[in-house]
Amino acid sequence: MKHVIAVLALACLLIGLAVSASGADQVTTVPVHFAKGASSAKLKGHFTGYDSVHYTLDANAGQTATVKLDGSSNASFNVFKPGDEPGAAEAIGSGSVGTPWEGQLPASGEYIVQVYQMRASARRGEKVDFAIELAAR
Repeated sequence: MKHVIAVLALACLLIGLAVSASGADQVTTVPVHFAKGASSAKLKGHFTGYDSVHYTLDANAGQTATVKLDGSSNASFNVFKPGDEPGAAEAIGSGSVGTPWEGQLPASGEYIVQVYQMRASARRGEKVDFAIELAAR
C-alpha cells in the first residue's frame, strides 16, 4: 500500500512539473490612452503561439469604435464589452488583418480588444508581428 501511495505521489509531482515547465499562455495587457485631442491610437505588438495581447480602452456607450489590424496574416482580434472577459463571454465584434471591425458601443467602461492567432498556427508556435489602430468617436 505504501508503494502505491509513493508511486501516485511521484506521478502527481511529475505531472505538476510538466505543467509548470510548459507554462501557461501569456497574456500581455496594454492600456490604450489617446493623445490629447485625438480619438484614435496606433500601436505595434507581437506574440508567439497561444499567447495573446489584450488592449484595454475606456469608451462611452453610443460611441462608434473601429479596430484595424495589419501585419501577419495569422493575426485576428475580438472585442469585448465592459465586464466581459475573453474565454468567458461572447465577443461583440471580431476581425483579422484586412477585415476591420466597426460598431456602436453598448455600454460605458473598459473594453478589451484581444489580439491572437488561430489554433493551427498557434500550435506550430508561429510568431505574430502586427500593428493595430483603435478608435472611439
